[in-house]
Amino acid sequence: MITESRYDAAQASFRQVVAAGDYWLGRVNRGQVLRILDLEGNQAADTLFYSADTPAERYSAMDTVREQGNVYLTSGSVLRSNLNQPMLEIIADTCGRHDTLGGACATESNTVRYSLEKRCMHACRDSWMLALAEHPEYGLDKRDIGHNINFFMNVPITEEGGLTFADGISAPGKYVEMRACMDVLVLISNCPQLNNPCNGYNPTPIEVLVWNQ
Repeated sequence: MITESRYDAAQASFRQVVAAGDYWLGRVNRGQVLRILDLEGNQAADTLFYSADTPAERYSAMDTVREQGNVYLTSGSVLRSNLNQPMLEIIADTCGRHDTLGGACATESNTVRYSLEKRCMHACRDSWMLALAEHPEYGLDKRDIGHNINFFMNVPITEEGGLTFADGISAPGKYVEMRACMDVLVLISNCPQLNNPCNGYNPTPIEVLVWNQ
C-alpha cells in the first residue's frame, strides 16, 4: 500500500548515504523513525533487526508473516521478533511491497545459483560479517545472522510455491519508513548482487535517515 511520509528529510536528526555494496549498522531507539531511501532506483537493501537490549531477540520472518497473513511487507506491516514481540511498524512506503522470504546473497548461494566462478563475488553476508567484525561493541557474531528483509526487492511467488527474482519495482526516490516499537539495532547490507535483476545488475547507493520522537 502506497503511503507518503509526513516527515521532512531536512529535519532528520541523522542522515547517511550508504555506498553500493557497503553496510550500515546503528541503533534506533523506541519511538524514533527510520527511513531507507532508494536514491537511484532498483536497489535492494538486505536488513537485519535486533533488540538493542537483548540481541538474541531478533527479527523473525515466520512470526511476521504468520501474524499479518501476508508474505509481503508494506505500510501497516508490523515487524515481529522471534519472541513474537513488535519491533518496528512500517508507517510509510512509496514502493508498495518488500520481500521477507528470499534471504540474502552469499558466496555459497552465488556458486549454486550461478557458477563456480561467482563464488568470490561480494555478497550481503560478507558485508554483515565485516560490520560485525568492525563493531565488536554490539556483541554480535556470525551466529546472530538470521532472517532478513529485502527492502525494495521484487521476489514473486510462483504457482508452485517457489521464489523467483524479478526486475525491481522501486524507482529513484522511493522509500520505506518504520517507527521503532523497541530499541533496535539495524544492520543493512546495501546489496552488491550483480547476478540477478534485484539491483538492475548495477548496485547503487541508498540513504538512511532517522527522526527523533
